Amino acid sequence: MDKRPDNRSHIRDFLASRRARITPEQAGLPTSGRRRVPGLRREEVAVLAGVSTEWYTRLEKGHINGVSEDVLDAVARALQLDDDERTYLFDLARAGQPAGRAPRRRKAVDVPPRVQWLLDSMTLSAAFVTNGRLDIVATNALARATLSPLFNSHTVDDRGRPNWARYYFLDPDAQDFVADWDQAVTLTAALLRAEAGRYPNDKALRELIGELSTLSTEFRTRWAAHDVRIHHGGVKTFHHPDAGPLELTYQPLDLPLSTREAHSLTIYTAEPGSPDEDRLKLLASLAATPADPQAHPSPATPTDRRDRADDTSDSPQ
Repeated sequence: MDKRPDNRSHIRDFLASRRARITPEQAGLPTSGRRRVPGLRREEVAVLAGVSTEWYTRLEKGHINGVSEDVLDAVARALQLDDDERTYLFDLARAGQPAGRAPRRRKAVDVPPRVQWLLDSMTLSAAFVTNGRLDIVATNALARATLSPLFNSHTVDDRGRPNWARYYFLDPDAQDFVADWDQAVTLTAALLRAEAGRYPNDKALRELIGELSTLSTEFRTRWAAHDVRIHHGGVKTFHHPDAGPLELTYQPLDLPLSTREAHSLTIYTAEPGSPDEDRLKLLASLAATPADPQAHPSPATPTDRRDRADDTSDSPQ
């Protein structure tokens, strides 16, 4: 039985929002007289994509069944989608196709001990693993020290796992910890939007989005923008309670741990010889101080295995 979700509203809103941001001048079209809509008209997108107005109108209403990749490519070019947006459009198209059987549920996977060993070997870099919902599922000691406000937030789950989205949108202290909070929350909503396009049947993801939509006006505003981000990296500045201002370069890397769950390894580093490196070394020394062993549990412990075995959600950035 086909249990795929009805994502027509996502298709409609995404295409309409991308169409509204392009002016005729940007698309190389002539303009004349007053325009009643922002951006391009549907018939103009149809002309640019080489399809009929009726066909494009039907597509923008969410009827994407049977649309070929060549046509989707043409629409993506007409709307000047970037690589992430194009990927998102194709993900929406795949999710909208009829399924011969119900899609497999996503299931939590243990982070293998070898990955924890890898994280622990990075003594001068803060490193952690996230799933697609932005839960931190494994970390090294320096990451816990560097991101201590995140790990100490009231938004962590009952296993002490932080979630970037819950922290940014539901913990007011996040605005003090992250220098450019506005950019961070915009990026976070865009990452969740892309994840929802890839995995529309992820129950835990839908629950997270529903929770944030209910509790955060900031999230609702950014979610409604339909911005999408998949590949990201750059520089982030923190106001650390122990180390002071801390500017770090970060880069997520795909970590193929499971065919049914996306994971990413993120590494924060400081410029060599900079004051930020000195502050990171200070945090490394603090992290090396003996502490309660329960403060840094391994994801592979028997207790965690039992916890995961008892977890009945669809979930495992």
